[in-house]
Amino acid sequence: MAENNNQKNNQNKTQDVNQLIKVRNEKLANLQAEGKDPFQITKYDQTYHTDEAKSEYIELEEKLLAGKDMPDTEGMDEAEAKQVKKAAYDERRAIMDANPIQVSIAGRMMSKRVMGKASFCNVQDKNGNIQVFVSRDELGTDNYAAFKKLDVGDIVGVTGYVFRTMMGEISVHADNVTLLSKSLQVLPEKFHGLTNTDIRYRQRYLDLIMNEDVKKTFIARSKVISSIRKFLDEKGFMEVETPMLVENAGGAAARPFETHYNSLDEDVKLRISLELYLKRLIVGGLERVYEIGRVFRNEGLDTRHNPEFTLMELYQAYTDYNGMMDLTEEMFRFLAQEVCGTTTIPYGEYEIDLGKPFERITMVDAVKKYAGVDWAEIKTDEDAKVIAKEKNVEFEDHHKKGDILNLFFETYCEEQLIQPTFVMDHPIEISPLTKKKPEDPEYVERFELFITAREMCNAYSELNDPIDQRERFKAQDALADAGDEEANHTDEDFLNALSVGMPPTGGIGYGIDRLVMLLTNSPAIRDVILFPTLKSLS
Repeated sequence: MAENNNQKNNQNKTQDVNQLIKVRNEKLANLQAEGKDPFQITKYDQTYHTDEAKSEYIELEEKLLAGKDMPDTEGMDEAEAKQVKKAAYDERRAIMDANPIQVSIAGRMMSKRVMGKASFCNVQDKNGNIQVFVSRDELGTDNYAAFKKLDVGDIVGVTGYVFRTMMGEISVHADNVTLLSKSLQVLPEKFHGLTNTDIRYRQRYLDLIMNEDVKKTFIARSKVISSIRKFLDEKGFMEVETPMLVENAGGAAARPFETHYNSLDEDVKLRISLELYLKRLIVGGLERVYEIGRVFRNEGLDTRHNPEFTLMELYQAYTDYNGMMDLTEEMFRFLAQEVCGTTTIPYGEYEIDLGKPFERITMVDAVKKYAGVDWAEIKTDEDAKVIAKEKNVEFEDHHKKGDILNLFFETYCEEQLIQPTFVMDHPIEISPLTKKKPEDPEYVERFELFITAREMCNAYSELNDPIDQRERFKAQDALADAGDEEANHTDEDFLNALSVGMPPTGGIGYGIDRLVMLLTNSPAIRDVILFPTLKSLS
């Protein structure tokens, strides 16, 4: 019975919405018949945003009303208090109205209250919203009648002067309201907001209109990216652009998307990384380069992964992974201060402290600390498989000792790393582009930064030995031949570049989406990508 009632309510709601849409279309048709088609308007002179109008009015109040505070009416009876407050308000209002701030604002009408000869509406623009007072005496009978026919969701332009109501709300006293664009759809009900996550992601435009916090998240995302550029530019890095369509998608362990280039009649791939082309530029002598760009990985969807995402990679000649750790620590503090105004930021139930030195621990020590397994005692691939079975760590037949060490780390350690932690010195098996540690060639000079149990970046002392690199590519080719769809392949042009000579270099890749998640306290990657990948409804 309850299910039938819900279905009936949904049908009635759909019918109601359809009727409202029909009425809106009729209103548009009437406007067009009267020669007042809003869609023929091509521009509007917007002189203020809502926040600018409010802040300028407050500044003028502080200047003109100094010493004229609202009176204390405690102890007065209600009628007397009301009279005293009104007299004080009228005095303050007269002073301000004699020095009016004339504004022209534009935005979406989010609410409307019609009360006979006077009405209120709320106009929202990119920076906020402001109340608008509209009266028949000010607009005239015809224009006021036209205003009353406007719908919530319509985009309007308003001219008038700023004032503060008796209730204390800064508002615009309108002398003209212009319909700039007719909304033919019905916005979600304002009180309940837009809460359906599927609709929010598919129709982000509605999400941005209805949810102020969502808009703030994407404003913060933009600031993160501009702040990264500011930080790196000041350190002498050069921003570059490299190809998205490539013959050989290398630089990461990921399955690429494939497509066909019609003009050349060649199959190509979408890049999975920025690394190999940026290193070519280091060979070319640019010394410090970075790129912020989209990469594409043919993998699953979850709260941390989207198949297309934004990656920032940088490479610096004449430094190593220790230099990259120092740079990363400095940059994360800078971004937190720029975007959040503090280096101590909330994330879920945690307070993340980016101000103190980040912990540094090797992968072997992390596994010893959190899994209770001393990898120094694991001598062979078979030893590693035995201990993995004992500890219920799943592995595949082709996995070697280093692969299994990484599986132990993922199983036992990642979830423990809430505060910023550099995990260093990865096994060579999972690091085909990284320099070996001179004192222990089973491991490489690589680190990953973990915060809130998530990998935030990945960095190397870059391998610049073309002979060693060829051997590692061969090992990756063998994995690919064995069925590993995420293995790298030999890139002859990249090997040729290394043969020309690449200086000692430190490199790092940052997932911008996860970084924005951290700095905006967002639980899922879809919350920080304007248009995330979703399964088609058809």
